[in-house]
Amino acid sequence: MRNSAARDLQMASSRPKNRPMTLPMTLRMYQRLASGLVPLAPALIKRRLKQGKEDPARVGERRGLSQDVRPHGPLVWIHGASVGEVLAAAALIERLRDLNLRILLTSGTVTSAAVVAKRFPPDVIHQYVPYDSPRYVARFLDHWKPSLALFIESDLWPNLILAGAARRVPMVLINGRMSPRSFPRWRRMHGTISALLSRFDICLAQSKTDAERFSALGGRDVVATGNLKLDVPAPPADPAKLERLMAMTRGRPIIVAASTHPGEDEMLVAAHRNLVGFFPQLLTVIVPRHPDRGSSISGLITASGLKPALRSRDEPLSATTDIYVADTMGELGLFYRLSPIVFMGGSLIRHGGQNPIEAIKLGAGIVHGPHVFNFADVYEALDGSGGARRADTPEALVKQLGLLLAEPTVRDKMQRAGTNVVAQLGGALDRTMTALEPYLMQLRIEMGAANA
Repeated sequence: MRNSAARDLQMASSRPKNRPMTLPMTLRMYQRLASGLVPLAPALIKRRLKQGKEDPARVGERRGLSQDVRPHGPLVWIHGASVGEVLAAAALIERLRDLNLRILLTSGTVTSAAVVAKRFPPDVIHQYVPYDSPRYVARFLDHWKPSLALFIESDLWPNLILAGAARRVPMVLINGRMSPRSFPRWRRMHGTISALLSRFDICLAQSKTDAERFSALGGRDVVATGNLKLDVPAPPADPAKLERLMAMTRGRPIIVAASTHPGEDEMLVAAHRNLVGFFPQLLTVIVPRHPDRGSSISGLITASGLKPALRSRDEPLSATTDIYVADTMGELGLFYRLSPIVFMGGSLIRHGGQNPIEAIKLGAGIVHGPHVFNFADVYEALDGSGGARRADTPEALVKQLGLLLAEPTVRDKMQRAGTNVVAQLGGALDRTMTALEPYLMQLRIEMGAANA
């Protein structure tokens, strides 16, 4: 059965290209508008620099310019919007590097660039994705000349896709996701999204539902291969930092609130105030999704009558600290190892929930809110097996966290169930590699010819 599935994937990914040549009016207008806005790029960059959204040393990359030299031989270009997409590609990148392929990784945020610098090997080239103007995109493609382009999830920049297709760069959508909010919007613009999706040689979707949505929107050769995020290794942690934190918190019950968003911190602070009456030494660790919110969260905690400590300021985590605000980058692995109880953020508000897989791989029991459509299949499986618990209201949040604090046996059962779910849902990496095999085979042929 596995061999049959592999053959189906290879056949789908080796079908001849049949990309439409005409563009709908919306995309022609978009191209003209994007070209016309080029003179405004300096003002946009200046504004984003003030907001901390650009790296002043690398703003040229946003205009398709680069100080890096393209490496010799085939180059696989992987694009993801931000941190989550970049990390989803980590195991795939390792597989490609094992084939001696060079990797160009693009993303659009400063935080994702910092993660790449910290967690990826130095031979993985990172660039900021250029602004989606035909001129900037052309510069980028002229310089890098990618041999294969892999777009992660749903960050679909029209000019980037159209220009890549025009140059006949093989393009694959991997780990594709189409959210319940985006799908009806795109259905109203079917001609536009169809013209973009049809430029991809093959679309590899996270789930059967995602695959059905991509097919309905005009995707060609759509295959459900699973979610790459389920195969991502657990995040690392500095042993010395972990030992120091464990020494400072030894004996205290701890809750980690991971990747929180505005609107959730207030509920978590209120939950702490309720729970501390039953667990007097309770420590809550809030890890905001965006570290620049640390100061405002600290002010919120102080206003509630509790004592915060801010990690970015090296404020001491003492026995009297009520809530520790871990407003730093790339340290979730540290805090997941600190506590067996993790609340996953982005779920009490309509953001769609954050990825629970890394926390589960480090032995956490998961509590989450009702809004988890970004990982609907994963949370459905976790909730159904007992590997996670849902809290729809602030009162339910207190109840679920209190239960896990009070009952170690319940925590242990959740951890085992969650680990089993992740193991059962895994395998997307192998299926993705199988689907990419015809393209990788061609690159190996090119490598052999270049080295002959």
